[in-house]
Amino acid sequence: MDIQTETELKEALKQLEAGNPSGAYEITSKLFERDLESKELSYTNRCCIFWIDISNRISKISDSFEQGERILYEWKAFQSFISREKFVYEPALYSMQKGFFTKALAHYNKFLDEKDPLRRAENYKKAGICYKKLGNFENARYCLSEANDIYPNLAPVLAELADCYSLCGEDKYGKVLFREAFFLAPESIDIDFLDSELIKCLINKTSAKGYSGRILLNWIPVYGVLGGVFNVRRELNSQEVGRLKQSIYAMENEYKDPSCNAEVLTPRLLNYYFWLIDHYVLTHENVTKINEVLLKIKILDSSIYEMYVK
Repeated sequence: MDIQTETELKEALKQLEAGNPSGAYEITSKLFERDLESKELSYTNRCCIFWIDISNRISKISDSFEQGERILYEWKAFQSFISREKFVYEPALYSMQKGFFTKALAHYNKFLDEKDPLRRAENYKKAGICYKKLGNFENARYCLSEANDIYPNLAPVLAELADCYSLCGEDKYGKVLFREAFFLAPESIDIDFLDSELIKCLINKTSAKGYSGRILLNWIPVYGVLGGVFNVRRELNSQEVGRLKQSIYAMENEYKDPSCNAEVLTPRLLNYYFWLIDHYVLTHENVTKINEVLLKIKILDSSIYEMYVK
């Protein structure tokens, strides 16, 4: 790539960052006349085409909040699209990400005073995701903490907050919150927006075992415990212990039904058993109770049992 092409390509990237893919496309199209072989130019041009296409679709949506939602949805589609590329041009990816999430944030910021607490928490969560993707971790943590204060213990909010802590180098807090989130409602967590190495490594290792979709989400906390990622534990209060035991009883009964969804139920039950054992250990419960739960794990999945007790 010659110096002039490199200079003009940088201008195209600035246009992408500013949310102007059409302007960036005009620049890259002209550059092709001079440099047809540039991988960087070709990659950037494909990014422009993708964004122009979705911009046309988003412009037809009248509701500002729905526009923000569509932008986040399309970001996931872009990730899928671009993952097929053998060559990756990081500056173009960065510019796309900055442009996407700056646009989305502008939409969500309009709705932070929503009166319904659940919707207000959701808006703060989405704003937090945008700030996180823009590298503004201070504002990201503020928005996500605000979301959790407004409507406590929503698994998607806790997972994003955990991700933010981990990205800031505070893995201890990240581990606590990730474990909490994947205990409360693993299937409600959108792992496509999680960026910290802590959780991405765990997701990749679990995915490599052949799991996907909702089954993957339920196995993540199991392998999080087995791999020592979810190793920061907390004591449960009496109400939480009661709910935990009730849930285990209900799942055990459900598991007896031959028509149950064992692929989902097995990892979920294993995770609940892990939490019950942690409770017994932290409260110095009789070892007999711990052994009873260990036996249940062994019967449910002997390979997981072997990894857990080694």
